[in-house]
Order: sequence, then structure tokens, then C-alpha cells
Amino acid sequence: MDWTVGALQAAGFEGFVPLLTLNLPEVPDEPGVYCVVRPDSDAVQFLEESVAGWWKDRDPSVTAQVLEEAWIEGPAVVYIGKASASLRQRLRPYRRIGEGYKAAHWGGRYIWQLADHRSLLVCWRTEADDAAVVESRLIAEFRTAYGDRPFANLVK
Repeated sequence: MDWTVGALQAAGFEGFVPLLTLNLPEVPDEPGVYCVVRPDSDAVQFLEESVAGWWKDRDPSVTAQVLEEAWIEGPAVVYIGKASASLRQRLRPYRRIGEGYKAAHWGGRYIWQLADHRSLLVCWRTEADDAAVVESRLIAEFRTAYGDRPFANLVK
């Protein structure tokens, strides 16, 4: 897979809606995997401070150097996540932390330091198989294609 919107659609992903204005009732209340996509292919710019809410008294901001080292030029996908119980329940805190609220979604936080974070899209695919296994497989496929995990995936 080349990790573009078209490739994700061909792989059965749906949605492709702005993460920050996500209408939660439209998101399946089933297990699955999701991707955050940066549709803009312009040169990336980072914010000095994250717009994300703090979680457990931890500042989500990291230095520009950390972000630059994590950045991968080319793919539209910047994060791959899983929802073991419900995509709707998992994406709600991810959206909320990006709105500046405290929320239980510390993983993937680097996306909230992208200057164009408001244009990020989220897509999802429900899974009959274990979502954690599918997520790991997708990250491994991404790593094979680009030599590292997606930009905001800090584990695996």
C-alpha cells in the first residue's frame, strides 16, 4: 500500500472526515482500526506548543527537533490507531484532546503540533479480527514501506 487516501479507500477504509469536527454518531460503535491522514502535501510546519490538552499533568508538547526526527516525508497517513471495543468511543477522546480538553488519548499526540492539524482527516475500518493485531500488521506494513512507523505512532 502507498498510504494515500486512494489506497486506504481501496483497503476498505471509510469516513475521511475532519477529525476535529467528527460527528461521532456517524462512526461505527464496533471494534476496528483508524488512520489519521494529512491531505496537504505541502512542506510540513510544526507549532512550538501543542494545542492538545494535558493528560495526567503532562505537557503534550515536544521540541521541534523531536518532531522533525519523527516526520516521514511522503505518506498521507500520520497515525494508525486501534479501537478494541468501539471506534466511536476511541475517537471521541482523540478529538477532545485535540480540542484542548483533558482526555485519555495520549498516543498520537504529535499530530496536535502540526500547523495544519485542523485539516487532518480520520478514516476507519471495522474489524472482525482482533483490532490490536490488525493495527500491528498495518504499522509493520508502513514500516516496510517507509523504514519507520507513522509520524505520530510512538510505540511499535
